[in-house]
Amino acid sequence: MNSYLKCKEKLKEKVIEKIDLSRVCEDEEVREIIDEMILEESALYYISLSEKRKLSRELFHAIRRLDILQELIEDNTITEIMVNGIEEIFVEKNGKLIRWGDTFKSKEKLEDVIQQIVAKCNRVVNESSPIVDARLEGSRVNVVLSPVALNGPILTIRRFPDKPIEMKDLVKIGTLNHEVEDFLRKLVFSKYNILISGGTGSGKTTFLNALSESIPKDERIITIEDSAELQIRGIPNLVRLETRNANIEECKEISIRDLIKTALRMRPDRVIVGEVRGGEAIDMLQCFNTGHDGSISTAHANSARDILARLETMALMGMDLPLSAIQRQIASGVDIIIHLGRIRDRTRKILEIAEVCGYESGEIVIQTLYQFQEHETKEGEMISGELVKKKELRNVEKWTAAGL
Repeated sequence: MNSYLKCKEKLKEKVIEKIDLSRVCEDEEVREIIDEMILEESALYYISLSEKRKLSRELFHAIRRLDILQELIEDNTITEIMVNGIEEIFVEKNGKLIRWGDTFKSKEKLEDVIQQIVAKCNRVVNESSPIVDARLEGSRVNVVLSPVALNGPILTIRRFPDKPIEMKDLVKIGTLNHEVEDFLRKLVFSKYNILISGGTGSGKTTFLNALSESIPKDERIITIEDSAELQIRGIPNLVRLETRNANIEECKEISIRDLIKTALRMRPDRVIVGEVRGGEAIDMLQCFNTGHDGSISTAHANSARDILARLETMALMGMDLPLSAIQRQIASGVDIIIHLGRIRDRTRKILEIAEVCGYESGEIVIQTLYQFQEHETKEGEMISGELVKKKELRNVEKWTAAGL
């Protein structure tokens, strides 16, 4: 350990000793103690002004924030932080993965940071319960500990923008065009049930937030999530529900399925399920089919057609029903599928908008309304393309009922 790190550890111990643990110390008081300790240390040997500033910042982050991760959390250009044990940290910056130069100095320090994060949202993670999803100041957090994680504690933080991205922003960056923006706004306003599909990192949650702009402000909306990350604004009558894991204090698990059933008793106009991954899909379909038109959810899938097969599988996990019955539930409940994806240049696009048209001859019938068509581009250039209209909306009852 070099002299700077030794000095930092020594000062950290002194600061912690001086903090009065019998009462709550404000951040400003902690900063004053840190500066006082640095001043005393600099009287013994020379510490440059730049080193003093660096020490002050790093000590405060180590004691009151998330240690070396705090700098990354505060960097708005970083969208994902991946801590692979104490050896490596990777970040996604401007759409590219890069290796971060700094690392945690010990497994204990990394575990302290993890416990600090999960404690804030009343979650528990330990060797007997080594996997947890949590949230942190506008970020989604996933933690995996040993014995599941073999190379040390694994921490993944996905950051969301401080200001939610709006539809107009998505138009600017080329995710969709003005024609499709207007079409989607009308679909949401008209209470079409919408399922957003896509792979990991394709922007499903961001897009759901943007779609929610078009929900009338006088409606009662209930959101249901594993870890709260939706940023729905401008809806006064908004209820946000979040799942809870079982823990050693004998707190019962509260699942998405439980929350959907509860939500239906809370007189919602629409229900928004952050993401369906398993048996809760059948409850989401029940919600879509019981008069809560305009509900929205997201799910992982490789295409608009693929999401239907995934929904069938997930619904079968939740209830033992004939496949044909589940297919009919999907066909009558889901109106529109919006499929998102990341293309080769790492930009996010709407790749397809499809309409679920019904159930015929043992299968769900869908038609593509818009499809992304790539323009010819030279190697190394940003990929350009556009959403091309393929067919007209067939089921216009809700559209007409909304007066459009």
